[in-house]
Amino acid sequence: MKLSALTKKITAALSATALAFTLSYAPAPAPEAEAANIWGVLIGGAVYATQLDNEIRAVNNDEQGRQQFFQRLKQQYGVNEDPELNQRLDNIMANLTEAIAKVDPSIEKKPYNYFINKDTSLNAFCTLGHNMSVNTGIFNYIKNDDEIAVILGHEMGHGQKDHPAKGARKSILPMIVASTVDNIGGLILANALNNQGITKPMEKEADALAFEYITHSNYNPGACAAVWQRVIDQSGDNPDNFLTFLAGGSDHPSHASRRDEYAKKLYEYSKKTVSVEKNTVKINGQKFTDISATQDMSANERAYFIAGNLAAAYRSGYDKEEVTAKDGVLYMGAQAIMQPLNDDEPINVLQERLDFIKTAYPPKKDKDEDKDD
Repeated sequence: MKLSALTKKITAALSATALAFTLSYAPAPAPEAEAANIWGVLIGGAVYATQLDNEIRAVNNDEQGRQQFFQRLKQQYGVNEDPELNQRLDNIMANLTEAIAKVDPSIEKKPYNYFINKDTSLNAFCTLGHNMSVNTGIFNYIKNDDEIAVILGHEMGHGQKDHPAKGARKSILPMIVASTVDNIGGLILANALNNQGITKPMEKEADALAFEYITHSNYNPGACAAVWQRVIDQSGDNPDNFLTFLAGGSDHPSHASRRDEYAKKLYEYSKKTVSVEKNTVKINGQKFTDISATQDMSANERAYFIAGNLAAAYRSGYDKEEVTAKDGVLYMGAQAIMQPLNDDEPINVLQERLDFIKTAYPPKKDKDEDKDD
């Protein structure tokens, strides 16, 4: 499909500071204008809205359009060519793509374009056409790939549900009704880039999808709650701060509420067995152990990772197998649970307690399992 002149203007506009282009568009008439003029503006606005919608569709779905849009994004934000960081991003995106394909095969028809930009702040976004940009700062702020995968899985959740395009389309009518903006098309594109059209329900849907994607990968499902605990540890619970890329702004859920929602999902995933209270990991309400901090991770954040390992073990039925210790690592069946640090309890104590808890307090049988029996 050959790109229209308007689509070329849209993509070219990304290299401009205002991300804007100008179209001939008549402002709304004054209240005393004649009815004929009002109808003329309404009809013109409807035609203009249709034209913008078509161009959004071209950039979002047409291969040539989305590739051209991707190149403009790279020109706008710059590209970090660091081979180590790019290899990490390639691995994470490959793992997530494989995980998403298990629950949403449509990703195979529209694979993601992605790159690392040079911005050192903590940010990432998915915009039109499954085009993603990841700030260099993410790799400075988050050291483990599991938590980075949660962030990118969240952004890919937006992409899979076409949230950027839906948000961009939502911007069309209000701007036409206001009719005080000359560069509506450019502002709609800017809104799409900044995820301004992303709503609270969309954020919650992307959060839920990120958890689903992670549980279909080899990443630790506890990382979903852990990354929000990390945000809280670093910046507090206020969503209206420099970490708004994750929260979407002050009208979106708080960091703590998103962490707690992920903790709830982790509990359900573990067959309603594993939970976390601050830095204490519990199994069926019984205290397993208190977790200590590392140099790079708070005790509370680390607790979610250990809970994630336990949840994976119970999910896989490893609670029916032996608890062992090998090379300083505690295992339940084939699942590694934790490597105790100096401030943690000794591994032999943890081994004995875990073996007792899993035997004395097995998972409660779900009603659905009764139906299957």
